[in-house]
Amino acid sequence: MPRQNFKVLYVSGEVSPFVRISQLGDFMASFPQAIEEEGFEARIMMPKYGTINDRKFRLHDVLRLSDIEVQLKEKIDLLNVKVTALPSSKIQTYFLYNEKYFKRNGLFTETYNATDLKISTDKVIFFNIGVLETLLRLGWKPDIIHCHDWHACLIPLLLKTVYASHEFFRDIKTVLTIHNIYRQGILPLKTFQRSLPDEVSSALHCSHDDVNMLYTGIEHVDLITTTSRLYAEEIVRDGPKVYGLGRILDESGATLHGIINGIDSRQWNTSADKLIKKRYSLEHLEGKLDNKKALLEHSGLPFREGVPLVGVIANFDEFQGADLLLQSLEQLVSQDIQLLVSGSGDKKYEKLFLDFVLKHSEQVSIQTEYSDTFFHLLIAGLDILLMPGMIESCGMMQMFAMNYGTIPVAYAAGGVVETIADHTGSSGSGFLFYDYTVASLVRRLRDALQCFHDEECWPQIMAEAMTRDFTWKNSAEEYDYLYRELLEPQG
Repeated sequence: MPRQNFKVLYVSGEVSPFVRISQLGDFMASFPQAIEEEGFEARIMMPKYGTINDRKFRLHDVLRLSDIEVQLKEKIDLLNVKVTALPSSKIQTYFLYNEKYFKRNGLFTETYNATDLKISTDKVIFFNIGVLETLLRLGWKPDIIHCHDWHACLIPLLLKTVYASHEFFRDIKTVLTIHNIYRQGILPLKTFQRSLPDEVSSALHCSHDDVNMLYTGIEHVDLITTTSRLYAEEIVRDGPKVYGLGRILDESGATLHGIINGIDSRQWNTSADKLIKKRYSLEHLEGKLDNKKALLEHSGLPFREGVPLVGVIANFDEFQGADLLLQSLEQLVSQDIQLLVSGSGDKKYEKLFLDFVLKHSEQVSIQTEYSDTFFHLLIAGLDILLMPGMIESCGMMQMFAMNYGTIPVAYAAGGVVETIADHTGSSGSGFLFYDYTVASLVRRLRDALQCFHDEECWPQIMAEAMTRDFTWKNSAEEYDYLYRELLEPQG
């Protein structure tokens, strides 16, 4: 009997290359395509932020998806939808738009820096209801709605309350993937109460006068995943890495599964990448030096023969290692290296990094602007990628880096341990530090620098890194099994 081809809708606050703030964007850029190759039909919905360039990404309006009514408690807002295909695929990506909510300062990730949490809450409510209303107007019924992080965590609850009696939504299952457990969507309850029916607002998970969106999603979803087995084990233990969610994850009726991330080897391929200065391969590595020179020129740093270029690519916040990096800077620049810090986020950290650069402008550069082209050049041009993040489910950055012969030096957290083979003398694909301290970070960076200057060690570690298999194939097969088990339970 042939297997049924099910439909899956992916809902996310970011999808690269349209919007990338964290590695969730990288996940969304490639995973839906991998799941289509397993026989599913995948589509994506995300907000249409004002920062997204319609012409660049060939977004177009859909007449039958205009003026969709989003019913709130005391008013109706109108929603319009634009659509395009996810680059390098045929996956339909729908952009939900309302000028009031998303034209300026619309990113969900800005919630934590927002001065008006009410506006942020209104955006979240509008988007989550809008997803379901768009499906109704579209007439495309998914078998699974796969939500990513807190931005989409109202959907499972809405399906069990106001949409529970609607025939269209009958039997739709929900999946939630936790990428960033420390981002939980803490928003004011009063705004939810003003905008949502009592049956919804009364079922939200609250602490004092705030709603925890991620906790709410966990309580009502059918299946929970995260992006590594080790991280799945870590976050159900009681400790600092669970941020108050250990008990609910442990007790939830939805089993937690850890599935490692993968990358799209067609998009991330040194011999075919159209975004880098010069393509290269393990057999012809001279092109990597050309990318390094281009990256240095772009960043305002001089090329110095034989001096390693070390880079950090991260959000500027405590979770992604901004504090540890700041504390390490003086010791880092005491090494014979050039340092490139790329990222944005908390303006406090951004100013501190900029102040440091002013004192070391010949050795250190900071880049706060993001583009897909610059991101690829970064990965190709660096010699070493320093990853000081304190919490890591399973980022994809280290996989991109190793695939491009850029060697990671990373804190041993979550999926990082599952993807980097720690170099211990004779083999390995990167360097891990296990104590979250300046001394431990600097010690492992020095080990990497020693290897860099060794004519036998560096080519060997580059070869091991560039020949590792980071494709989505195995992980997509695991999701295939979980999806089908959810939709076709045995026995």
